[in-house]
Amino acid sequence: MKDPLGDTLGALAAQFTLLSLLAFGGANAVVPEMHRQAVDVHHWMSDADFTALFAIAQAAPGPNFMVSTLVGWKAAGLAGALVATAAMCAPSCFLTYWVAKAWDRFREAAWRRALAGGLAPVTVGLVAATFWLLARAADRDVRLGLVTAATVAVAYCFTRLNPLFCLAAAAGLGLLGLL
Repeated sequence: MKDPLGDTLGALAAQFTLLSLLAFGGANAVVPEMHRQAVDVHHWMSDADFTALFAIAQAAPGPNFMVSTLVGWKAAGLAGALVATAAMCAPSCFLTYWVAKAWDRFREAAWRRALAGGLAPVTVGLVAATFWLLARAADRDVRLGLVTAATVAVAYCFTRLNPLFCLAAAAGLGLLGLL
């Protein structure tokens, strides 16, 4: 007889180990794939659940990989949270240790400059994909889409205003029943 919890824990370990090794720019760079696996492939949660967990992880103090802990928790309880967190952190920690040694040793090599130059746009693209995925999930109607667009415009395009002010304004609109 198969153990569904064991299957889930194995899937969490496999998925988050791979994501850990692909997470150039941090865990936010692999959120689209994390979402695809958790929502579309394994059906551990709904699209709305994932978006809510991401928001909680970003609002909580601490590292940005906390979304992986919450996905693991939603999929398999405490054991899932522990497995997902360990699988998201351990592989990249070990790889970073060994790569940092080589990175320092070859600081003048042409391949190092080329690799650094190529990874920067990849990281930006992965983070932009995360934004797009979360905006699509959160913007269930035109009003919410306008709030997202206004937040991007105010916080990132036209001013250097802290995004928390945009969050407070959106919360106020929600409290007034406008959203």
